[in-house]
Amino acid sequence: MIIGGLDVGTTGCKLTAYDDKGNFIYNSYKEYEISRKSGAHEFDATVIIDAVKEVIRDVAKNCELSAIGVTTFGETFTVLDENDNVLLPSMLYTDPRGEEEVKELCEKLGEKNLTRIAGVKPHQMYSLPKIMWIKKNCPEVYSKIKRILLMEDYIVYMLTGNATIDYSLSARTLAFDVRNKKWSDEILNAAGVDKALLSTPVPAFNVAGEIKPDVAVELGLSNKVKIVNGAQDQVAAAVGAGVFEVGNAVDGTGTVECITPVFNEIPDNDALYEDGYCVVPYVFDGTYVCYAFSYTGGASLKWFKDRFAKEKSYKELDGSIKDEPTGILILPHFAGAATPYMDVNSKAAMIGLTLEHTDVDVYKALMEGVTYEIMINIDRIEKCGIVPEKLYATGGGAASKVWLQIKADVLNRPITALLAKEVGACGTCMMTGVAIGLYKDLNEAKGYFVKEGRVFTPNPDKAKIYRKYYEAYKNVYNAVRPIVGEM
Repeated sequence: MIIGGLDVGTTGCKLTAYDDKGNFIYNSYKEYEISRKSGAHEFDATVIIDAVKEVIRDVAKNCELSAIGVTTFGETFTVLDENDNVLLPSMLYTDPRGEEEVKELCEKLGEKNLTRIAGVKPHQMYSLPKIMWIKKNCPEVYSKIKRILLMEDYIVYMLTGNATIDYSLSARTLAFDVRNKKWSDEILNAAGVDKALLSTPVPAFNVAGEIKPDVAVELGLSNKVKIVNGAQDQVAAAVGAGVFEVGNAVDGTGTVECITPVFNEIPDNDALYEDGYCVVPYVFDGTYVCYAFSYTGGASLKWFKDRFAKEKSYKELDGSIKDEPTGILILPHFAGAATPYMDVNSKAAMIGLTLEHTDVDVYKALMEGVTYEIMINIDRIEKCGIVPEKLYATGGGAASKVWLQIKADVLNRPITALLAKEVGACGTCMMTGVAIGLYKDLNEAKGYFVKEGRVFTPNPDKAKIYRKYYEAYKNVYNAVRPIVGEM
């Protein structure tokens, strides 16, 4: 039996097919563009569904799929009219709109109360403030809205006709009660948003339904193919990495760099939320994850390569890197700052550059800067009792041995590379297999899908040097931010 894991990101989507023994069969990928200009960060959701159909159609030519699980990035949503037409461009999580609406929610509910219910500190990156922004600024469009869907439930709905969203993605809206796992009437009433517009929250492993007959014909699939709600992409990656135990964490390096640790108790204090961290229901009852992330992880390296090294591959750039730390400190806030600052107006900065440095030094310094940023996050969450002792590397960045060694040295803890190139897709296939009864639970599925590679351990000498630079890096944001404000 062949199952597919559909992984939808901000810059492209992929469908990866595996057999029921965890063997890779086929992969299809489609890239698409997003727009970041004039203060608006947007894309057309119809482009995503077209790309999804394209990769499904491609895989269907090569494999006889029995089920497809869906995992996507978070926060971003689309709005549909009564005929399922997209009414507006979708705002990305980095889009600055929604700030005033966050203030409005906090005034009505109290920031601490809102945070306790939703499991996140209120911020405009989440879906609800942006929905409120549309209602306030585009009332004619808002009056035509019949469905509000995040990317996972948008795809599930377009394929099956059933609108269901898993708990982990629901928790990225600022409208979900993370303890009781349902939409919060209190929050939605304060926001003035009708709950009937939202999809039905369900646990991961939910079989949303069989693919619609007309869509099956369009895509070359059997109309018996089941569509399954997976989880938000970071949760799916944690599953695909086999990170099931407290004390373990995923280091996912795609467009965004994200550490996803597992824990089993929601902290009682407010420190976790004050720094922008969240509480997200994990796939096991009584367990949670949080996200410590930088908006530009792999995106910063892509920026460098596209503008300064188009003729070189990442492998060639990695091969040119010097062994010693660069001594350059780069604040990688190219699209604003994520945790722990949650500052959309922060900007990138570079300190310590000399005439002796080369373009490849800057390339390596970007790797170091993203890693320093993650170390700041680890320091913060450890103070809240969430201690990631072992890291498992996933995403495009996990293919770089150079970067993984830098991470081991800067973070001063072991990091294990996973052999599966598409860990999020693996996790989605694992959840899909459980959903359709191929495996009794995720632990059985893990035995087939999770394959560990090299373990990168800290080099004590380099770790000591990096610690010195990291101590300096901790001061960069506060030193640079007032200057950015004046600009």
